[in-house]
Amino acid sequence: MTTTYLDRILAAHRASAAVDPRPLAALVTAATAQPPARPFAAAIAASRGLAVIAEIKRRSPSKGDLNIGLDPAEMARTYERGGASCLSVLTDEAHFGGSAADLQAARAAVSLPVLRKDFTVDPRDVCDARLMGADCVLLIAAALTPTELVDLHALATELGLDVLVEIHDEPELEVAVAAGATLVGVNQRDLMTFQVDHARAERMANLIPAGIVRVAESGVRDGADAARLRVAGYDAVLVGETLVTSPDPATTIGHLKGDH
Repeated sequence: MTTTYLDRILAAHRASAAVDPRPLAALVTAATAQPPARPFAAAIAASRGLAVIAEIKRRSPSKGDLNIGLDPAEMARTYERGGASCLSVLTDEAHFGGSAADLQAARAAVSLPVLRKDFTVDPRDVCDARLMGADCVLLIAAALTPTELVDLHALATELGLDVLVEIHDEPELEVAVAAGATLVGVNQRDLMTFQVDHARAERMANLIPAGIVRVAESGVRDGADAARLRVAGYDAVLVGETLVTSPDPATTIGHLKGDH
C-alpha cells in the first residue's frame, strides 16, 4: 500500500503526541483561562456575499516553497485590507514551514478571527490552539476516528473555540454532523494524492444540512472558481496558494469576493 502525504504527516504528529509529557488537565485549565476568542463562524455569516478565509502558508508538501519568506503580520494586514473575513495560518513546521509564532504575529496585526490550520490528533493540540491565540481549530475527518472527532470537537467547543470540520465525501459528512459540527469545510484536494477535484465541492454542497456554515477549501484559483462555489451554496472559500503567490493579494481577495 502506497504511503500518502497525509499518512506521513499524521504519523509524525501522532508520534509527537505519543511522547508529549504535559498533563492534559493543566493545559485545559490554562486554555480555559484565556481571553474570549474572536467569533470565526459568525464573521463568515456576517460577510456580505462570499466570505474569504485568507491563508498564510509558506510552503506545501506537494508544491514546495510558495512564499517562504513572507511576513505574517504584513500579510495579515494586506488580507484584512482586501476584505477577508477570517485568517487561516499554517502552524505545521516540518511539512508547511509554519509555526505558532506565525499565527500569533498575524492575529496581533489585525482584528480578524484566526483558524489554526494544522493536523489536530490529540486533546493537547486543541489546548495548544487556544493557548497560542487561535479562534478556531481544524479537525480533519480523514485523519481521525469518529470517536476522536466527537471528543476533540467537544473539547474545542468547551474551550470556546469554533471548529472547522474538514470532509471529503458523504461518509465523512455523516461523521461531522454526528459530532455536532456547525462549520464544515469540503476539501477539493484529495489528501491522499493532493490532486484537486472541483466537482467534489459542488456535489457535496447540496448534502450539507441547513444551518451549517459551508466552506470550500483548496484549489480556488480565481474569481470564476469562487463564483461557481458561491452558486453551489458555499458561504466561504478558504484560499492559500492563490493568495500567497499573488503579486497583489488584496485585489485578488476582491476578485474572489466578486467585488471587482
